[in-house]
Amino acid sequence: MVPAAIAAMTEQLARTGNSSSLHSAGRAAKRVIEEAREELADALGARPSEIVFTGGGTEADNLAVQGLFQARRSADPARTLVVISAIEHHAVLDPALWLAQQAGAEVHQLAVDELGRIRVDLLDELLERRHHEVALISVMWANNEVGTIQPVAEVVALAGRYGIPVHTDAVQAAGHIPMSFEASGADCLSVTAHKLGGPIGAGALLVRRDLELHALVYGGGQERGLRSGTPDVASLRAFAVAAALAVEEQPEVSARTAKLRDRLIGEVLRAVPDAVLRGDPAPDGRLPGNALFTFPGCEGDSLLYLLDARGVECSTGSACQAGVPQPSHVLLAMGVPEAEARGALRFSLGWNSSEDDVDLLGSVIGPVVERARTAGMTAGTA
Repeated sequence: MVPAAIAAMTEQLARTGNSSSLHSAGRAAKRVIEEAREELADALGARPSEIVFTGGGTEADNLAVQGLFQARRSADPARTLVVISAIEHHAVLDPALWLAQQAGAEVHQLAVDELGRIRVDLLDELLERRHHEVALISVMWANNEVGTIQPVAEVVALAGRYGIPVHTDAVQAAGHIPMSFEASGADCLSVTAHKLGGPIGAGALLVRRDLELHALVYGGGQERGLRSGTPDVASLRAFAVAAALAVEEQPEVSARTAKLRDRLIGEVLRAVPDAVLRGDPAPDGRLPGNALFTFPGCEGDSLLYLLDARGVECSTGSACQAGVPQPSHVLLAMGVPEAEARGALRFSLGWNSSEDDVDLLGSVIGPVVERARTAGMTAGTA
């Protein structure tokens, strides 16, 4: 978390008040929530009335995918097709698959190219043939594993021809690259606080006011009736502070982070020449703080633990899949062979990353890869 968000959250934690209550403390809490809503809307190019607070990006994605499907199908039973990309986060992929298993949906996963960018031409062909069946399209703004930025504007333009609503998971993008909900033309957009320097456990779904959406959680009717439950005042205040700061400082911080990323890429390739950078190699085609490599002859888990012992914390592909012994679905969709996909590591940089962090990685990655390869060869001959 950024210091300003910690300070804002700490201040609110010392106060009493349920924002749904009518007494003075409740009204004060309600005021903090609405001010946070206004601040977040201003940062993300939205109207305050379009902000629906959630418990994080996963809940926001689920509300968008399931809520849109249920609303669209209720209005038109023929709308059974859910279109997502093959590289979506599991917060989009899994609810879509649940709809297929439990609610009569058909899920179409759009193919991507070798850089991890969706094939818009294939979407165009699909919509020409089956637009009358499509309930919604969900395409992430930028991929969480390989960092490739997606052509959301093109997707929105295609969908607009047929009046099909578009959801975009912008969890990785918000505050790191320029973006505006209004300018995007999307119908709903997911964000989360902890990717912006805010607390874990707070997020939002930006929803156009004229978009019909079915709720997943029922109770007190908070958040336009779309997300019942007592709001976490402290977290939402910290969320808004972090988002406003991230957007304000985005040009400067992203430029510095991108410079560190490029240095990191150079250090890794210098130490391990046969490592392969995945995703778009063009600096402006990927997130500024992301670099994912595959290391031939290595298992990602082995590399992760060896690096962790040397003070370098990273991820094997998506952090949400940690501990699951299977290769990244993102890399497989990009055409990376399974054996290579198993040797993937993702390095992430943020506002407080430094040259010392990158230099540490550069000094240990070579010996770590060599050790992992030796261990793999020994295991293979045992």
